[in-house]
Amino acid sequence: MCCDDKREGTNSPETDSIQTKQFLLDQRYLKMASIWAQNSYCKRRQVGALLVKDKMIISDGYNGTPSGFENNCEDENNRTYPYVLHAEANAITKVAKSNNSSDGATLYVTSSPCLECSKLIIQAGIKRVVFYDNYHHDDGILLLKKANIEVLQVEIDN
Repeated sequence: MCCDDKREGTNSPETDSIQTKQFLLDQRYLKMASIWAQNSYCKRRQVGALLVKDKMIISDGYNGTPSGFENNCEDENNRTYPYVLHAEANAITKVAKSNNSSDGATLYVTSSPCLECSKLIIQAGIKRVVFYDNYHHDDGILLLKKANIEVLQVEIDN
C-alpha cells in the first residue's frame, strides 16, 4: 500500500477510515503531479510537483528553465544545465509570489526531493512530502526526516 512505518493493529475503525481517505487523496494528488510533469521540456527526466493546503492546490511546478530562458534543459551531451529548476523549487517560488502561504502544506512530487530542494521545503514551512519515485540520492529525504517533516512514499496505480 504505502511505505510508512505505522504499526498495524493500533488504529480504531474511524482512524483507519481517515487514513484510507488520506491515502486515496495522496494517490490522486500524485497522479495530478505526474500529469503536470508532462509540461516539462526536459528530456532526461520530467518531474511535477503540487503544493496542497486544506485540500486546495495552492501552487504547482515542474522542472525546467527559469522564465525568459529557452526551454532546453540538457546540453549536447545530455547533461542537465546547472540553471534548470527542480519542480519543487518552481512550486515553492511560485507560491512565494502569490497571496498563499506554504506553511503547513503538503508537497506532492513525482520524485523524492534532492538536498537543495529539501532545504527550501524546510524553510517554506511544508510539513509533509509525498512522492512515488526515488531520486538517485537519499540525502534530501534524510534531511527532511531530521527536520521532523513527514515523508511518505506512495505507489500509484497507472
